[in-house]
Amino acid sequence: MKRPIILIGLPGAGKSTVGARVASELGGTFVDVDAFIEEKTGRTVRAIFREDGEGAFRDLERKAVAEALESGSTRPAVVAPGGGWAAQPGVLEAVDGLALVVHLVVSPDEAADRLAQTGDRPLLLGGPMVDRLRTLMSERSGNYARAAVVVETDHRSVEAVVREVVELARKLGGW
Repeated sequence: MKRPIILIGLPGAGKSTVGARVASELGGTFVDVDAFIEEKTGRTVRAIFREDGEGAFRDLERKAVAEALESGSTRPAVVAPGGGWAAQPGVLEAVDGLALVVHLVVSPDEAADRLAQTGDRPLLLGGPMVDRLRTLMSERSGNYARAAVVVETDHRSVEAVVREVVELARKLGGW
C-alpha cells in the first residue's frame, strides 16, 4: 500500500517545488496546503494571518492535511504543508505510520536566498529574513528531527532532491 508523503521543513526548503515534481514522477496527487487553504477560503494566507491570527491558520492547515490524507485513498498524495505544521501539537503523532514524513533540510542562509524573490511569508516579516529563519529553525528543529527521513537540500539541484525523495518513497513508502 502506498503511504502518503508529507514534506516538512523551513520555508524555502523546497516543499512545494519538490513535492509537485515528486507527485508527478510517482503518479500521485500533489497538495500544496497553502494553495488548498487559499482556494477553499477565498483568502490569502497572508490575509488569514493578518485578520484571524496564526492559530486560525494552523487550525485550517491541520484540517487541510487531514483531508489530503483521507482523499489519498484513491490516489496517494504528496503533501506540502507550511513550515510550521510539524511544530503543532499532535500532528506528527497523528500521521505516524500512516504517512512517510520527509524533512527537507535547508540552512537559514540558503532559505533566505531562495525566498528573497517571494516576500509573501507572514512569519518572515518584521526583521531580517535570515534572522527570522534562524529563530524558526531553533524553535522547530526538535519537531523536524522526528521525521522518518532527512533529505539535505543545500547546494543541490531540485532534480537531485526529487530523485532522492522518489527513491525514498519507493523504498519506504510502498510507491
